[in-house]
Amino acid sequence: MPNAKTHKPAFPLLLLGLITCFMTTQSQAGIHIEHWQTTNGARVYFVAAPDLPMVDINLVFDAGSARDGDHPGIGQLTANLIDDGTETMNADAVASRFEALGARFNTQSLTDMASISLRSLSDAPHLNPSLATMTEILKAPAFDEGALQRERRLQIAQIQSEQESPEDIAYRTFMAALYGQHPYAGDPLGATETLAAIGRGDVQAHYRRFYVAANAVIAIVGDLNLNQAKQVADQLSGALDSGAAPPPVAPAKPLSQAETVTREFPSSQTHIMIGQPGMRRGDPDYFTLYVGNHILGGSGLVSRISEEIREKRGLAYSAYSYFTPMRVEGPFTMGLQTRNEKAEEARQLMIDTLRNFIEKGPTDAELRSSKQNITGGFPLRISSNRKIVGYLGAIGFYKLPLNYLDTFNDRVNAVTKAQIVDAFRRRIDPDRLVTVMVGGAGKPL
Repeated sequence: MPNAKTHKPAFPLLLLGLITCFMTTQSQAGIHIEHWQTTNGARVYFVAAPDLPMVDINLVFDAGSARDGDHPGIGQLTANLIDDGTETMNADAVASRFEALGARFNTQSLTDMASISLRSLSDAPHLNPSLATMTEILKAPAFDEGALQRERRLQIAQIQSEQESPEDIAYRTFMAALYGQHPYAGDPLGATETLAAIGRGDVQAHYRRFYVAANAVIAIVGDLNLNQAKQVADQLSGALDSGAAPPPVAPAKPLSQAETVTREFPSSQTHIMIGQPGMRRGDPDYFTLYVGNHILGGSGLVSRISEEIREKRGLAYSAYSYFTPMRVEGPFTMGLQTRNEKAEEARQLMIDTLRNFIEKGPTDAELRSSKQNITGGFPLRISSNRKIVGYLGAIGFYKLPLNYLDTFNDRVNAVTKAQIVDAFRRRIDPDRLVTVMVGGAGKPL
């Protein structure tokens, strides 16, 4: 599971009120994205948003767990240690400085990427010292030995907690079965034995290799003009070595045959996950598969899967499907949780529902309703600076077109039933699915 560390101050009530008033401002207008590259290679994406006296900054690096290599868990460990002090400040001093400025600082590690973000008021007395602190962190994280030992213990505790959760066991087993030797197969947390072998020098080397300007996207949204945004980007990228981007992650291999993996767990419920590698970010079938899956299992209680499994037969409270587009083919997943004695019936029904959808596609009414639901909810996706800066980071990291947000609804509305049937038939094979079932071992703990 993703992990994040955040310094969260209490923002003034007036500012929170302004944020609420701003919720629909950007969504009612087109989002103009400025894009350039700093002299040392960082790619920058900027949206001016003068309606609020705030700035959101997100630095995204190709440094997620897919880059862990021979040190599983090091990406997560590095991200968690970045703000634990610098050459001149310890962790408490860093936290106190951001708190005193009313700023929010966050680090996060995912499978594809790692990120460092800052939210600050935009006036100079707040923004300038916040940026100075962030710059010092980027330039000289201490990676203190004591902090390393503490974060290692916390990460090991997370691993142990996962081993007691049937849901986590199912997910990790599913990813391992889906991806084999591919970097996506591993647990981003690593393993107890691999974490024990990671030293301070390894973390420093990982940071020097991946947290570099040539491997960075800088997303900025807020109350700045273009010249000010360029100054911010230059200041932050200047704290990083130029470096070089790593080679591309290898494509995920398609499954050659179906596989079923069972894990006994002492519970009265069985967790079921079914799927195969699905699609990547920027995939030519992205919008077609997205709309199609919204009908199949992505729209909550009104989806096909939920209708068949929950509403008609009462086999599960929640049944769903989703695509997770990533740098390369992320998983297509169907899932549910049901009583042990109903697990096989529910599993077969889910696959049968998928087969029927691939064969016949959606009805006209389903397609129309799905489009209305997706496009009607789109304004909420871009209803705040924080959401927009997240999209900017993704647009930059995955090299999506600059008009991605402006054309989103048009791309959704252009999807046809024939396209959905064609895409699902080409991309999803019901005879080559990984099925993971965890449970079926009696009474719960």
